[in-house]
Amino acid sequence: MSSPHTALLARRAATVRGIREFFDALGYVEVETPVRIAAPAPEPHIDCPPVSTGGFLRASPELQMKKLLAAGMDRIYQIGPCFRDGEKGSRHNPEFTMLEWYSKSEGYLDMADGLETLFRRLAAGHAPQLAERAGSPFRRVTVREAYGIWAGWDPWTAWDQDRFDFDMATKIEPAIAADGGGTFLVDYPREAASLARIRGDVAERWEFYWDGLELANCFGELCDGAEQSRRFGEAREARRTLGEADYPVDGEFLSSLDAMGEASGAALGVDRLVMCLTGAPDISSVRAF
Repeated sequence: MSSPHTALLARRAATVRGIREFFDALGYVEVETPVRIAAPAPEPHIDCPPVSTGGFLRASPELQMKKLLAAGMDRIYQIGPCFRDGEKGSRHNPEFTMLEWYSKSEGYLDMADGLETLFRRLAAGHAPQLAERAGSPFRRVTVREAYGIWAGWDPWTAWDQDRFDFDMATKIEPAIAADGGGTFLVDYPREAASLARIRGDVAERWEFYWDGLELANCFGELCDGAEQSRRFGEAREARRTLGEADYPVDGEFLSSLDAMGEASGAALGVDRLVMCLTGAPDISSVRAF
């Protein structure tokens, strides 16, 4: 007799098969990139576990997948393990499974359309009630609208990183959760661009939530090596200020960016996706160990 835990693992396997079928049918090529890397992207508050023999366990395959785009690949995806130090709870695990996909032929808003279609197809295979809820159009709210409605200020006219992050956690995300269903939070301030391309006064970036649980993020990818180098420098300085480890610079990645061309990329937490599809309350229940 199967335990509730093993039954969830079977549903997880069906979800992963569904993801592969979706991207394979669209002509994406599945790739594998190294789990141990020499130089992670220097993002504040995201710490990659060091490896005793050298390098780090990746928090994301992003830099390596972009190198493949620069080498001439067009539409690629990957499902694999990622790692973050200091993250443990009902929604976080130090080791987790990430889906990432990149395309040179789709814009970042096209990627949102694709995720909406993928989520609906996966939901249809799990429960009629979930499929019905997922059939309703997913909301798209700009970050500027969200902060004006729920936080009462405009990050574009009075940028404050600490206030932005605090209000995101205490005001914006709880409001999204209260609305329920699928929500895309779209177009971030330039200061919150990370690895995203800038268009006018916004960063081409979105985050996707289901019932308030953050599942995915996407960038219209920056393809300017000099600008990315500048941003990495600022991020490394921020990490040093916070007392976080300083990572080596991935010069190969930076030098390849100009050859990458315009592209969009998204990353989705598979464990959290399975939680949403099955109603599992804890990330540990949808992982084997």
